[in-house]
Amino acid sequence: MHIRTLLYVIVVPLSLIALDSLNINHLFKQGRVWKARLLYLFLSLALSYLVVNFFMDFFTSYVYSF
Repeated sequence: MHIRTLLYVIVVPLSLIALDSLNINHLFKQGRVWKARLLYLFLSLALSYLVVNFFMDFFTSYVYSF
């Protein structure tokens, strides 16, 4: 298993937990629950992508600097 895949497996649930603390339900019309959940999913995936790429770039540049 690649380290990037392992990081995604760890970071995606953490980003879902972090985004769950936000209350953005007032931004959606009533009865649009699945659209709000879809937005949570997309935001979680985008946040996970940024975090994983940050860690990969950070550790890659740190290892190659020596």
